[in-house]
Amino acid sequence: MGTDAAMPTLAVWKFASCDGCQLSLLDCEDELLAVADRVRIAHFLEASRQVEPGPYDVSLVEGSITTADDVARIHRVREMSRTLVTIGACATAGGVQALRNFADVDEFRSVVYARPEYVSTLATSTPIAAHVDVDYELHGCPIDRRQLLEVITALLVGRRPNIPAHSVCFECKQRGNVCVVVAHGTPCLGPVTHAGCGAICPAYQRGCYGCFGPMETPNGTAQAGLLRATGMSEADMVRAYRTYNAGAPAFIELSRITVGPPQPEGST
Repeated sequence: MGTDAAMPTLAVWKFASCDGCQLSLLDCEDELLAVADRVRIAHFLEASRQVEPGPYDVSLVEGSITTADDVARIHRVREMSRTLVTIGACATAGGVQALRNFADVDEFRSVVYARPEYVSTLATSTPIAAHVDVDYELHGCPIDRRQLLEVITALLVGRRPNIPAHSVCFECKQRGNVCVVVAHGTPCLGPVTHAGCGAICPAYQRGCYGCFGPMETPNGTAQAGLLRATGMSEADMVRAYRTYNAGAPAFIELSRITVGPPQPEGST
């Protein structure tokens, strides 16, 4: 991060989102105090009105791109940032608002707003990486603060962050969770979902909802068979993929795989 004597600067930016990932950063509290003497927060409107001009050593970006103004602004943020990290499902996969990508946004606008002509928006909600180069991605809705601290700490000391690429099933095994699919026949997206949450839902006998988006190279055919075996309909399987990470290319493909040829009677 820079070799000069000046303290490295951190900026946090918001696009279309609920602010949950920024709140995860604020929730770090004690951990943030531990690094506060090594980094200067130069732009973080959720926490302070004080803003310092760029360039910035690290920018954390929350939210998806949903307007023409967003497109222009994210390019300015990229130009001002030596390292750009996207945080959360909105920034990495378009968020739940990417459901508009499968529908008519003009129809939504006419139903929701009394004066839709005043609303300027794009037809799609897209991740930050669809518009500019991204150095690292942190998944989740919201992100896991342990992963966030790992990234900040790694960048401060000049090493590559350790961000796992395996599935939630791996975390279940680490925690000693009983598989909810095998034990209870509960639908679960754990086999195709990116690790990072610590397998919270399966630890409480609930199936994974896919909050952290798709893992690397998910096996869609096997997952479709697993979900069918729990009794899920194809419509429910498609809806399961089109939630927090609706715009993730891998989840879009998985939702298409689930709508396959009719299964032979009695098959699983």
